[in-house]
Amino acid sequence: MGPTAARYVDRLAGNILRLARARAGLSQRQLAAIAGVPQSTIARIESGRRQPSLPVLARILAAIDCEMRIAIADYDRHDDFFDDENANLQPEELWQRRGVHDDFARQLREGSLAAEIASRFADA
Repeated sequence: MGPTAARYVDRLAGNILRLARARAGLSQRQLAAIAGVPQSTIARIESGRRQPSLPVLARILAAIDCEMRIAIADYDRHDDFFDDENANLQPEELWQRRGVHDDFARQLREGSLAAEIASRFADA
């Protein structure tokens, strides 16, 4: 497992909880009150500073009418491929690639990329 996949695994519980909380439209404090845990517990899980057990995470999610579903699948090495590729880049090449990724993410957030893609399909 490469560094990208390892970071994903380390933050998995926090990402699941953050998405479920956003879906429910709750603050950390509100979720904590509903689940009967301290707000600091929710904050530590979401930040990756605490890794809850599966039963604890399931109980917190159940408090907002969500459930976890876990599937076993073959390991996907696509992140490992990019980690290996990035390891061979010079620092300036890596910064340039990160800049391109940052620009892409900004365009997604602003919605400008969606408009550009839609206009391309409209012209076709």
